[in-house]
Amino acid sequence: MHTRTRVVDHLVKAVSELGVRHIFGVDGANIEDLYDAAFDHRELVTAVVAKHEFSAATMADGYARSTAGLGVVAATSGGGAMNLVAGLAESFTSRVPVLALVGQPPTVLEGKGAFQDTSGRAGAFDAVRLFTPISHYCARVEAPADLPAHLTRAVHAAQYGGPAVLLLPKDVQQAELVAPAFVPPPRAYRRDTESLWRVVHTLQAARVIGKVVIIAGDQVARDSARGELAQLAAVLDAAVGVAPDAKDVYHHADPGFCGVAGSMGHPGLIEALHRASLCLLIGTRMPVTARAGLEEALAEVPLASIGGEIPFLGSIHARSTDLALTLAELIGELTAATTVHLRGTGDEAASDGPRHIRFSLQLVPDEGGVADLSTTATGLSTASGSSGATITTVRAEHGDRSGEAPPEGPGLRYREVVETINNALPEGSDVFADAGNTGAAVVHHLRLPRDGRFTVALGMGGMGYAFGAGIGSAFARSERPDGSMRRTFVIAGDGAFFMHGMEIHTAIEHNLPITFIVFNNNAHAMCITREQLYYGDRYSFNRFRPAYPGAGLAAMFPDLCTHAPITSADLAESLRHCVGSPGPSFIAVDCDPDEIPPFTPFLTAPRR
Repeated sequence: MHTRTRVVDHLVKAVSELGVRHIFGVDGANIEDLYDAAFDHRELVTAVVAKHEFSAATMADGYARSTAGLGVVAATSGGGAMNLVAGLAESFTSRVPVLALVGQPPTVLEGKGAFQDTSGRAGAFDAVRLFTPISHYCARVEAPADLPAHLTRAVHAAQYGGPAVLLLPKDVQQAELVAPAFVPPPRAYRRDTESLWRVVHTLQAARVIGKVVIIAGDQVARDSARGELAQLAAVLDAAVGVAPDAKDVYHHADPGFCGVAGSMGHPGLIEALHRASLCLLIGTRMPVTARAGLEEALAEVPLASIGGEIPFLGSIHARSTDLALTLAELIGELTAATTVHLRGTGDEAASDGPRHIRFSLQLVPDEGGVADLSTTATGLSTASGSSGATITTVRAEHGDRSGEAPPEGPGLRYREVVETINNALPEGSDVFADAGNTGAAVVHHLRLPRDGRFTVALGMGGMGYAFGAGIGSAFARSERPDGSMRRTFVIAGDGAFFMHGMEIHTAIEHNLPITFIVFNNNAHAMCITREQLYYGDRYSFNRFRPAYPGAGLAAMFPDLCTHAPITSADLAESLRHCVGSPGPSFIAVDCDPDEIPPFTPFLTAPRR
């Protein structure tokens, strides 16, 4: 028996104070005390045991993305700790706040041949050196009294987007700790006011002479700034595109939407950029996946940017660690007729409260004012007022860039499957897609319902990410405020399923309202496409003998709602059944491994 004042008790109560209700991980000798504390404080936090530490890390990642808060993952020493690396690397690249609590052998055994010693002593592997490059804070807690300070620093670092790692020796976890209750560090709001002023000036000038195009990224979701983005788009009467991993930040049926950017995107956005007076990037760095196919259009238009990090493209950039606050401020300034009032000082590092500085910008519109806009349902139109200023309005046209295989190919076409899913998604559904051919098809063709979340892991693109991340999100969001249940959909290929699909077991254990849809083409299909396009289709290492995951899971889990539809009508019926059933469900859909997905590099590459 023990008291409830151990280091691990302090950790669990601190996590609860941060608003976290679930800890994801895999148990083991050097982390079992944390699970013991979670049991003692089960009214505060639920500890979830995953099947693999990579998936536990992606559960914490998905939990954080869907709550705009912190995700927590726990792992034991040795192989358990090593298995976290790929998941934390995704969170680091995608700026997702995750706290990793990693057990270690007792301090008295460090450097003395302990099993799974990663202290870096006496030739042992050094876990600090491993995790430091993929975290914003990493520390080994050498003594119980050191924990409160390390925890505060770790949480503070994670709040700005990315993992923080605490290495916890077993004897430190078990030790008594007399310390004040944990107080979450405030998230200081940082923005570069001087640069924000330049962005305001640029926007004021651009909207007088032409159309502003916004490309919004996933920081909008992380900062819960969707409403502010919609208001800004309305104030500017802007055309709006979204980065591939940000389909949920602006609804496809809202005014001015012109599609997804980049290699999996839509031509409507390219057309909008060709006729724009300014492109405003919000919460995206525009990596290659977001700008492929747009390079020529982006080179022709001035760029401005607001977000936590400088874009990969040259632009007038204003840094902001909270887009909800910054966009609200920007909206206020843009709605003022002639005078700009920015709160804060010229180039501050942080703001704990508003201070005031005034700037003024005199706008002299062309005689006759700004032209009225005109909109068509089929793409692009322009209208000129007596001032001569030209305004362009674009409505999204997704077009058909699927490169679909001939109808005689086996199984269903990607577009056919995704369109059927579109018709079955309940309002507010969350969708998690894996990278690869499946992800490309989902990014291009999916129409996400309002109030839904969408995530595709494009940071590291690790196969199998969506299984864990979807489960983590379902823990956070499955129950709506009115008591009804929200369903999560995980869409992945069979290659991803064979890597980490057994996390379905975790969903079954907790009876989560989640539907797993696997595109089964008995292949690593994106690798097959590359073999065909770039290596003359002389061989394939990536075609596999047929497997039947639907039948397999039905045998493994007799109570699991499992389907293997053959036709689109069968798929529609399967989806209706899954949506109407409580708990988890699974659908395996056969697809053609030779179908080329809607992915620009493949559609434009000459076949060798």
